[in-house]
Amino acid sequence: MSDLEAAVTARRRVALTRRGTEYVVIAQGLRVHGREEVLIARLPMTGEDLEFVLDEIETFDVLGV
Repeated sequence: MSDLEAAVTARRRVALTRRGTEYVVIAQGLRVHGREEVLIARLPMTGEDLEFVLDEIETFDVLGV
């Protein structure tokens, strides 16, 4: 979890897998939505913001560290 927090602070790219799909996104923030912690991340090619519930993320790796 601390790696993900550091990625948000530095706005680093994160490769993550959710429901079998891999995403490479730029970490923008973490927040609590109800009882779930959520990663807010931006797709670099489109600029679209996505939200990933942390419990649904199967794997993640901070890139460029």
